[in-house]
Amino acid sequence: MIDTGLDTEAITLITGAQQGIGEAITRRFSAAGARCALNDLEATTRLVDLAKETNSVVAPADISNRALVHDMVEQLIDSHGPIGTLVCNAAYMTMAPFLDHDVEDWWKVVNTNLTGAFNLVQEVLPSMRSLGAGRIVIVSSYWGVTGWPDATAYAASKAGLVSFIKTLGRELAPEGIIVNGIAPGVISTPQLEVDARDAGVSVAEIEAQYATAIPAQRVGQPSEIAEGVAFLCDRRIGSMVGTILQVNGGEVRARV
Repeated sequence: MIDTGLDTEAITLITGAQQGIGEAITRRFSAAGARCALNDLEATTRLVDLAKETNSVVAPADISNRALVHDMVEQLIDSHGPIGTLVCNAAYMTMAPFLDHDVEDWWKVVNTNLTGAFNLVQEVLPSMRSLGAGRIVIVSSYWGVTGWPDATAYAASKAGLVSFIKTLGRELAPEGIIVNGIAPGVISTPQLEVDARDAGVSVAEIEAQYATAIPAQRVGQPSEIAEGVAFLCDRRIGSMVGTILQVNGGEVRARV
């Protein structure tokens, strides 16, 4: 068998797996022989069908709820063995002018995107320590690097993930648990529907608008992010630690 660099023995837990980037990551890892567990809020027909198609298991839970994450991880390990790879991809986004942003919605964004990653890593870490190694990839956003009008909560939560990734990378690398992140630019996913509604245009129009500011002259595809995540999870690459891989068509080139 060709060595793909991915862990094909222990479980790979992928959050926000139902569509978009999460679905692309699932398909990429499954094709490489990884045993995937697919997390989303609920075990929808779409998630179950994807699991069947990719020979994966379904692991529904609201990642912002620590008790639910604990139960999900515990059941997953009891039934399928230790978790060796974690991909934190689940996210929630709304857009509104700063003074109009509802406080409860602010915390929903932060608790899903930032606290959700905290919950997942804390619950999965003992399993990785039992293996003596692990890979964690956290999906941030280039909006977490640059900020974005009308997306204060989302950008702030994703900026928090950048520091989270860097700090965890330094703390866990001595144990062979490698933490990195990826900051997608504008990607053609259902999440663009939020942007389109905020701008009062169609999804096709918002993609065209965003493309004009991108040197590559197009928005990215979920499969491109999946390739980046697979690269960061490659067990043959152990000295890349706390890095934020930027996949954005050249729009953002700052060091983070």
